[in-house]
Amino acid sequence: MKSLGRADGGLTSSFLFQFLFYYLFFKGRSFEVCLPMSDSPSLLFVNQHYAPDLASTAQHLTDLAEHLADEGFEVHVLCSQIHYVSGEMDVPAEETRNGVHVRRVETTAFGRDSRLGRLADYASFFLKVLWHLLTGPRYDSLVSLTTPPLLPVAAALASSVRGQSYGIWSMDLHPDAEEAVGMIEPDGLLARILHGFGDWSYRQADFVVDLGPHMKRRIQRKGVPDGRLHTIPVWNKKDEVYPVPPGENPLMEEVGLADKFVVMYSGNAGLGHRFDEVLGAMEHFDGHPEIHFLFVGSGPRKDDILEFADASDLSNFQYLPYFPREQIKYSLSLADLHLLTLKNAFAGIAVPGKLYGILAAGRPVLMVGPTSSDSADTIQRHEVGTVVDPQHDGDGAPTNRLVEVVHAFYDNPTRRREMGERGRKVFCEHFEQERCCAQWAELLGTENDDPARVGTNGAAHPERPVATAGS
Repeated sequence: MKSLGRADGGLTSSFLFQFLFYYLFFKGRSFEVCLPMSDSPSLLFVNQHYAPDLASTAQHLTDLAEHLADEGFEVHVLCSQIHYVSGEMDVPAEETRNGVHVRRVETTAFGRDSRLGRLADYASFFLKVLWHLLTGPRYDSLVSLTTPPLLPVAAALASSVRGQSYGIWSMDLHPDAEEAVGMIEPDGLLARILHGFGDWSYRQADFVVDLGPHMKRRIQRKGVPDGRLHTIPVWNKKDEVYPVPPGENPLMEEVGLADKFVVMYSGNAGLGHRFDEVLGAMEHFDGHPEIHFLFVGSGPRKDDILEFADASDLSNFQYLPYFPREQIKYSLSLADLHLLTLKNAFAGIAVPGKLYGILAAGRPVLMVGPTSSDSADTIQRHEVGTVVDPQHDGDGAPTNRLVEVVHAFYDNPTRRREMGERGRKVFCEHFEQERCCAQWAELLGTENDDPARVGTNGAAHPERPVATAGS
């Protein structure tokens, strides 16, 4: 832990030095690129991951970018060449993919196996992005996602220097998340420094897209006016994820789950997710002839889960790698009941996107996490599952409650079917890709209506040169 602290301190010192250097050196300098004008608004999205990567942020950004390109926007993406899981990916440094110009910068590629490796990947990507934003073409709108943490700081700095519009797509909040998992001490010096930069980047944004009311309230506390906040949930595609009957699911026999009642956790097993109660339920049901627990994906907690299963010699458990995106409808349909977990401290910090895939697949959801959260609100409002909040129970009670709920779903197939059908309907009405991306198109179209609109840095936005595919 001490060595990690030293690494954090060094990273922070380097970050502060780079921040001040770039700001003092570039502030007031013009880097206008003479490029052909276009009637189409030019957009640059910045995120660590993009297709063909399987990271959730990569998939959602790809969906949105391609939708906007189809709507007539000129869309560019700046991302990394590294893969979300392995740290390596054989993809071109530059390409036009389904109408979207993608530029991938080379960074360190340690992957997600260690915190120091992730920090190195984050830092190298941050600096590469900052350099590109300061010296590359200027776009009508720049939209920063939140991977890696504090990426919006680079966008805010570059936009402040160059007087351009920018927004944040807040997939999660930093350093709030790092405080919630104990990586940094709340109210400590490092936390205050990171909050200072992070909150500043949010206040500088012309618009911020949040994922739900609980997240919105946290962002408001950073000093962002309500008029700049827009709630747009993430999504799935109705023709990509839908209920597949067991008899039509080719994966059912392949993974050996025919005639099993499958309780599934699909996606990232992250530090913000809780698993103690789930592991306790797995141990309780070990030896049950039909109830089987299936994990699909990866993440920082994967090794902990595997070690527990091995130490407990569980016979009712499997952990499979991510399936290709075209097979998601089959993998999610393997489940009779889906698990969604969230640590209570993460309410408003993160909104697990896996909920919308569960709803799209027409399956009920069992959430272990805070009842006062965006995910729990959706589940309870639409009656598409059950929420078990460990904060409301004493020691051992959440696991017992989880066991009871699994039993109840196992014993009542009619209830499962009704909740699944209701979930699919709710998904199509509120969380389908076309609907959500249309909200984005409307927002970005409004943001680009006035080329002389004044940005948050007080500078009028100049006439908008458009970046070309070769930039």
